[in-house]
Amino acid sequence: MSILVISGTPRKHGRTRIAASYIRDRFHTDLIDLSESGLPLYNGEEKQAQLQSVKELRQRVKESSALVLLSPEYHSGMSGALKNAIDFLSSEQLKYKPVAILAAAGGGKGGMNALTNMRTVMRGVYANVIPKQLILDPVHIDLEHQTVTEDMAVSIKEMMEELQVFAKAINPGV
Repeated sequence: MSILVISGTPRKHGRTRIAASYIRDRFHTDLIDLSESGLPLYNGEEKQAQLQSVKELRQRVKESSALVLLSPEYHSGMSGALKNAIDFLSSEQLKYKPVAILAAAGGGKGGMNALTNMRTVMRGVYANVIPKQLILDPVHIDLEHQTVTEDMAVSIKEMMEELQVFAKAINPGV
């Protein structure tokens, strides 16, 4: 089973990237880090489809069995970097693909709107966002050790198990 993690933060350092790296390392997934992707701003022009960064994104998403999307919450939505990357994709890469979503928030009530935003946008490209979703508050990240806390590790494990159930249901041979 091939799971692709997309770190939707434009920042080189931060909680979203720490969580994405944790998932990559702990669950042996592939990772696209949008802070390093080189994707241009999506403009809908067909010539962008010929860019190597766009071709690579589309191919890696299409070949994956499932996706994990992580984003900080910016102004009650997902990051512009993640939305931009999704705009380069379509149902050709995402139809029926199981997707897990996580939002990094500042604490309190943050994160829920970013999750709703990701769920809505993924529905627009015919992906299947799994029921379990997570909000990563600052207390869930161990900045000193650049990892997630033990309680968040348990929640991420449960989410990844659910994602694998959905991926196997859609692709029984994986």
